[in-house]
Amino acid sequence: MKQIEVTIMGQSYILGCTEGGEAALLEAVNHVDREMCSIRDAGKVKARERIAVLAALNIAYELAERPAAPRAAQARADHAEEGAASTDLATLIHRIDEALGQDGQLL
Repeated sequence: MKQIEVTIMGQSYILGCTEGGEAALLEAVNHVDREMCSIRDAGKVKARERIAVLAALNIAYELAERPAAPRAAQARADHAEEGAASTDLATLIHRIDEALGQDGQLL
């Protein structure tokens, strides 16, 4: 496991990540840093822990809202592929049955 040093809202942290996961981790760190700095700069909350909790809630809400449409679209696409595959299979079985004739029907 690789360790990298990052800075969030002016404070350094050493985080572990898998090989090849550095870019994704740095993107997540930048997202958290932007969110926390935005809350801090708004001036209403001063305590770092409260800022972290609010940032976590904001990011969790963003994530909960974002994938709803793509998930439904992916489910529809998967269902369409399944339907197409079963249609293709039925067509193939019919063609094999025709080729074998009456004596050797597959199903």
